[in-house]
Amino acid sequence: MPELTECRRGTLLAFDFGTKRIGVAVGEYSLAQAHPLVTISSERNDQRFSRIAALIAEWKPVCLVVGLPVSLDSAPHEMTARCIRFANQLRGRFGIEVQYAEERLSSAEAEERLRESGYNARSAKDHLDAMAAQIILQSYFHRISTPPTDSSCHASPHAT
Repeated sequence: MPELTECRRGTLLAFDFGTKRIGVAVGEYSLAQAHPLVTISSERNDQRFSRIAALIAEWKPVCLVVGLPVSLDSAPHEMTARCIRFANQLRGRFGIEVQYAEERLSSAEAEERLRESGYNARSAKDHLDAMAAQIILQSYFHRISTPPTDSSCHASPHAT
């Protein structure tokens, strides 16, 4: 497995933003592994950001990752703009670096994984958004695991 850039350390929280639910996952730069954490089920912004603030206080992330939905042809759509607004709110409220990760088909992949794990449609719904956030964060780790082109940070790929 390739090593991540050595200058990146700490915990990350990732978000699968939705108008009714926000899935949250956690991961560590050093491990490059994401894990589903929780689903925030509220449409009220004050409740959502209160829950996010509690997660940030608990996990002390150095970076937040927001899934950025695009259509299959990579064109932005209505939810793309909403996710960018959500990311800007996170950045403004908490003063933490926010990165984006493409989330194309992450919910469909999460649904398939849950089905393969034996969850039925009803029980899978409780885990779907957090699982989608895990997939988003894992794709972010995969994207950043390639060696940088500048000389400020170095990653050395190792064959597995």
